Order: sequence, then structure tokens, then C-alpha cells
Amino acid sequence: MSKARPRSDLPPTGHQYWSVDSAPATLTRPLPLTSAPLVLLLFTLFSSITLFAVNTVPWLVETFPNHDFVFSPYMGTHSIPLRIFILSFYLAFTAAVGATSLGKLKLLVEMTSLFILICCAFDLLNVVLYEAFGFIYSLHVVEILSGLFGYFVFSLKLLDHGSMPQRASTPVGRRYKGRGALRLGIAVAIAIVLSVQVDRLDLFIIERLRDIALLGGTGPGVFLFLPMLFLLLYIDGTVQAIIRRKVVFTPPVTVIVPAHNEGHVIGRTIASLDASAAQYGGEVLVLVLNNCSSDDTIKATWLAFDKARHLRGRVVDVPTPGKAKALNRGVMEVDTPFMIRIDADTQVQPPTLRRAMRHFSRQGVGIVGGLPLAPGDGPFDRARTLEVLLKHGYYQVAYGATDAIVGVPGMFAAYRTRLVRAAGGFVTGMNGEDTDVSLRIGEMGYRIVGDPSVVYVSEVPVTYRHLREQRMRWFRSVYHVSARNRNYLDSWRFSMRGKIILPFMLLNSARRAMMVPLALFSLLHLGFAFEQEATLTASAALAVLLGAPMLMAAFAALANGRPGALLGLPHYTLFRIARSYLTLESVLSIAFADSRKMRKTAT
Repeated sequence: MSKARPRSDLPPTGHQYWSVDSAPATLTRPLPLTSAPLVLLLFTLFSSITLFAVNTVPWLVETFPNHDFVFSPYMGTHSIPLRIFILSFYLAFTAAVGATSLGKLKLLVEMTSLFILICCAFDLLNVVLYEAFGFIYSLHVVEILSGLFGYFVFSLKLLDHGSMPQRASTPVGRRYKGRGALRLGIAVAIAIVLSVQVDRLDLFIIERLRDIALLGGTGPGVFLFLPMLFLLLYIDGTVQAIIRRKVVFTPPVTVIVPAHNEGHVIGRTIASLDASAAQYGGEVLVLVLNNCSSDDTIKATWLAFDKARHLRGRVVDVPTPGKAKALNRGVMEVDTPFMIRIDADTQVQPPTLRRAMRHFSRQGVGIVGGLPLAPGDGPFDRARTLEVLLKHGYYQVAYGATDAIVGVPGMFAAYRTRLVRAAGGFVTGMNGEDTDVSLRIGEMGYRIVGDPSVVYVSEVPVTYRHLREQRMRWFRSVYHVSARNRNYLDSWRFSMRGKIILPFMLLNSARRAMMVPLALFSLLHLGFAFEQEATLTASAALAVLLGAPMLMAAFAALANGRPGALLGLPHYTLFRIARSYLTLESVLSIAFADSRKMRKTAT
């Protein structure tokens, strides 16, 4: 396993795992460790004051009898007043972002005004429907929709105001792929029918689920809809994969390995590639892209090449710092129709190359990814194992059923070489160059495959500091990739990725950034106990932290034939909380254009 080792030749603040790509200077700001706690403290203060006022000040109680900023009557109750939650978070977040006072005010005004406008539209529609048809919305449904739109507004305005990569021209495919949309539509319809049927069952467990459903009072139907949808898509994707696995395809392939001070691990990486090349049977060339290494990376690489028996290898010196720059130099050196990029700390398994390359026997496949297992001996490895089983072994397969995979991790990704070049190579100066190139190739009309049988072992941080650097980089990439490829979001052209998956990723990133505040808000609301008729219980507050993903992680472990991973569920529970906190830190680390201009003027 690759471990972060202290080095005397690194900068005082540097680490072996840190590079010039980790936090692009024009897009990020140094984040004090006090920033996220400040947001949580301010959020607790603002939300407590607002909850107390709405529930005790007479004119506010009369104006908002639903104990939230709701402007029309609704049926039923809610578990928590999500509109108060969203507005309180907006206020706390903008107080701590790295913008000027005017920049903070503009961000706050735009977020709150758009959110309030959307809420007013919901409430006005409710009045119109009641006057016209006598129909009234359920307060549960309106609160949930308000929360979801609140998440999306947050991400959208962060894209507008944050310092983001420049919007780039976006390649598109010439044909519309209707099959994926049709498969998704069928799965959605079946999931809705099954969820509604479950919600109608008169069973004790159904009543219990109504009490603890995430976001409160959603009912088992809504609670089960997304898990049911992903289960149907997972089954569809698995069946498709089984049908296509009995293929042998072994064309010449070039493996490019960017390496910066990887002398401690590069030998094992090359040895694993050699063992995999033996099973592959085709020609394998490995290019180690030495990117400003100051240790014995080159020596260790040549020693490993001398021991290899089933591949050829050479070292390419890349004197300009930057992983993406090294990768692009590697792309220039490739002269085979197919290429694979892996990290220098990735050890492939003997069947990995053979199982990955077989997918390219289909002309429409552009990229293939796999399952990055944890080494197993680090403090975060058990949690990481469940995370990858859920994300890559389950959700990725489900997305693949509708040809809607967005990104393949750069730890291991196989490509048609010409498509990487057509997509513009690997973008520099931002986080998420691997997702960016995958998205662009997918939108060119080529299929992205996620195959859980393509197994490899990839480094997992062994310190919290390394985990913080990694996750903040990963979570920022959602915004960087979305900003650079915003044409897919804004254009009239429909695509699964551009109009469904990317918006969902932005919404989900905001949801995760607000998860810890939402848990705090649930406990505050429960502690105040203003609404005796509300459905919030301690179990519901706990569900905010746990939720359906815990159940899905357990199912993903079993579905991938790894029941031993269930032992990591307690670790995964704590890991999800830490991951949510780091997501909050990642959005706080985004720089703002007005602040950068002021810093440049001052210097």
C-alpha cells in the first residue's frame, strides 16, 4: 500500500500526496480549519432564532401556522421545516465564503430570492389548484420539493459566483440515443407503481417507516422509490453485462502511468501489470511519465522493467509539473488504438487487462472502468470498500444500464486513443480531469462501461489530512467539470448526462454539504418540540445521518459477492458523516472571482 511518507525535500506545507493539481490556485483558496465549524455555529444560531420566532412570536405564528415559511394552506404535517433550514444554511454559508462583502451579499440575495420565488410558485399553484379543482398538496411533498430545489439552487449559484474553469466548447454525438431514455422511463414507471403499492400496505413496519423516512413524513413509497429505481436499473445493467462477457479481444494497448516521487510503489505497480499482461496475451507497452520526481522513481522503474517478462516499457521525462500535463504527454507518445491510464499506486489484478479490453470488441464503446478495491490494512479501508462497492459495483452498473455513466476514475481507465485526442485530452488547471474527458467522450456518442469484474487495488489515505486533501479535490471536481461543460446543462439538446445526471450530481453534492447541518437542525427541532403534531422522532433525526445509503451499501456488498464487507458498516456510518463534513469544506474552499481580483490589485 502507498503511504504518505514525510520527505525532507518537500515544501514545509507539502506532502507526498499533494501536487500542483490538488488545489488549482485560480480556482481554490486556502481553507482555514475554522471555516466549516464557523458555518455550523452560525447555522445553529440563525436556525435556532428563526425556529423560536416562528413558533412563539404571535404575528409569525398567525402568518405561518405550518411553522415554516409556507404561504398557503396544505394538508398534513411535516417532520422538519425545510424552508427555514435552507434559508438558515444560505445565510450561514455566505457569511463564511471567501468573497468580498459585496460578493457575499450578491450570492446571498440571488440564492434566497430564487429559492423564495420557487417556494412562492409552489404555494401559488396550490391555491390555484384548490380554487379550480378543490385539490390541496400534501405538506410533506411540498417540503421535500422545497428542499430539493434548495439544494439545486445552492449548487447553481455556486457555479455562477464561484471562480470556475472557463466554459469550453463541448463535442456532441450526431445521433440521439433513445434506448437509454426508454429504459430509464420504464424503470421509473415500475418503481413508482411498486413504491405506491408498498405505501398502501396496512402493516406495522410501513407505519414505522412513515415515522423515520428521511426528510420526514415522506412515506415508505417515497422513501423506497430511489432504492427501487436503482435496483431495477442494476438488474438491467447486470443482465446486459452477463450477455456481453464471453468475448476475447486482445489488441495492442499502451498503459500510461504518471509518476511523481513514486519510487516506493512503482515497482509493485509494474509487476502487477506484467502479471496481468501474461493473462491478456496481447502486446502491452507501459510508459512511465516521470513528472519532476526527486526520489528514485526512475531507478525503481527500470529495475521493474528489467524483471518484467510480458510487457515492454520505457520512461518518458515530463519536466513541467502537473498530472494532467504528464498524461497529455503520454497521449502524444501513444501509437496504439487503445490506451489505459492508471495511477502509479494502482495494482491491477491478473485478469484486469483481459476483462477491460474485451468490451472494446464493440465499436460503440469508448471507455471502460472497473472496481477500485482498498488495500485493506488502513484506518479508512473498510469504509472505502463499502463506498466503492456501492458507487462502482452498484450505482455505476445501474447508470450503465441507461448509458448514463459520467466519469471513470483515473485510477484505472481504458480508452480508445483517438477519442481522448478528439475530446481535447486531459484538461489542466482544474480538479476532475478524468471525469471531464469521460463526460466529453460519452457525449460524443460513445458508451462508457463500468465493469465490477475489472478489479484493481488503489491507494486509500492513511491519515485524516490526506483524506481531507483527496476528498476536497474530488468534491470540488463536480463543480469544475460542470462549469467547464456547462453547455451540456444549458443547451436545448437533450442528453441523459447533461439534463439528468449532471444536475443530479450537483444536487447531491449540495445535499451532502448540508447533511451535517440537516442533522443538527433535526435535533434542534426535536429539542424545541414546538410542533406536537409533527412526525419528527429521534429515529427520524438519526435517519438524516444514516438514510437509505446504509441499506444500499449492505445490499451492494452482497450483490458483489463480498459479505465480509458488511463488517465495515459501523466504519462506513462514521465515514459518511466525515465525508459530508469534507464536502462542506470543499465548497467553502472554492475561490470567488471578486476576491481574486482584489488580491491581484493589492499585490
